[in-house]
Amino acid sequence: MTEEWKEKVVRLAQNLIGSRSYSGEEKETADRLKTYMEQSGVYDDVSIDAYGNVIGHIKGAKPGPKLLFDGHIDTVPVGNEQDWKHAPFAAEISDGKLYGRGAADMKGAVAAFTVAAELFARECEKKFAGDIYIAGVVHEECFEGVAARSISASVAPDYVVIGEASELNLNVGQRGRAEIVVETYGVPAHSANPEKGVNAVYKMCEAIQAIQEIIPPEQDTLGKGILELTDVKSSPYPGASVVPEYCRATYDRRLLVGETKESVLQPIIDKLEKLKETDPQFAYRVSYATGKELCYTGNEITGERFFPGWLFAEEEDYIRDIRAELNERGFFPQITTYNFCTNGSHYAGEAGIKTIGMGPACESLAHTIDEYVEVSDLTAVSECYAGIMKALLK
Repeated sequence: MTEEWKEKVVRLAQNLIGSRSYSGEEKETADRLKTYMEQSGVYDDVSIDAYGNVIGHIKGAKPGPKLLFDGHIDTVPVGNEQDWKHAPFAAEISDGKLYGRGAADMKGAVAAFTVAAELFARECEKKFAGDIYIAGVVHEECFEGVAARSISASVAPDYVVIGEASELNLNVGQRGRAEIVVETYGVPAHSANPEKGVNAVYKMCEAIQAIQEIIPPEQDTLGKGILELTDVKSSPYPGASVVPEYCRATYDRRLLVGETKESVLQPIIDKLEKLKETDPQFAYRVSYATGKELCYTGNEITGERFFPGWLFAEEEDYIRDIRAELNERGFFPQITTYNFCTNGSHYAGEAGIKTIGMGPACESLAHTIDEYVEVSDLTAVSECYAGIMKALLK
């Protein structure tokens, strides 16, 4: 990759980082990405879907597989800007690092594969077999994989590359994530006469103790399937002189490959059913949390918070082909997995599409104050993305 192309990667990354794009507020960043693709003269078509996802398409001269590069353009909020040494939207370069909200998570990667696709198409004069799709995805920070469903429905990719931070390693899987809601129901009464009511919080205490006995499964590569209590809320609140009639607890459940919505909830239901057998006043409900957010397009995005895990073997042909091409270019990535959840929950976990993750920066930099990406990693991963295109679009 020449210095000119490296500069294009950095400039596009700075341009994207320079526009604030909290979830639901991605319009300016989406427009900037769309404009770059259109002005490149290489992308055959660029569109924005109902959710606001930007999708660019480069068509090869010969028939072949569809390769999709996925990167979200929404970010988490900055928090107190006064805590930042480098202004979060200034996209400042200092000591070889590009700073700003989204630099690592993950506008840097979006810029890198957008430019890589342009470079690859120009160098081979589009004489490759297949199609390249570049997706700037919205609302990932709220719903991993939900907005991505509309992309895969329209593109139907054969391969997906997730650009989430991996320190330039090849990630072949991740644990999934579920948000489980446990509710207990009581009977309200004046707290001066508690015997006339049923305290939902006491019932929840019993439920929590029972659920704590559950041991989630474990797998060699992905590790433990975690089940962790994250909050408890009662109603009415504040409950002055009132026995609470309702209590809600939320659990974070990290998912392993093969776990289903039914298999994850069943151990909890079994525990609570035992409580119900011995206590006729024990009333409960177990479900997955749901969310609803407004897209910048004016449409609503909704989703149940169950995002599956996924894992591919490093012996897969497509992974071998990618590694061989990267090795030939002087890159020697390790095979590893993500610790956090990504849009791969849809592509690989739900749809079974052959997926791999590769991105610049370290996972631990995501969502941090003075988030950054090394400029050298940013340009290096762009070269790697071009190599992946060559490996899969023969």
